[in-house]
Amino acid sequence: MVMKGLEFVLAFLGGAAVGAIVGLLMAPEKGEDTRARIVRFLKEKGISLRKEDIDELVEKIEKGPVA
Repeated sequence: MVMKGLEFVLAFLGGAAVGAIVGLLMAPEKGEDTRARIVRFLKEKGISLRKEDIDELVEKIEKGPVA
């Protein structure tokens, strides 16, 4: 029972993080500025991504769900 609760919390936090990133990407700010903010935020959290990784993520989000 404890694992299910932990899995739920982790799934919720992961969804919240993805939602925040998508929200930032869709905000009316220059894409380059937004990507820089995301990279800075992730670096503060100890996650390092290359510019190419961010660009790939943006492309996938812009394409929408795969049918």
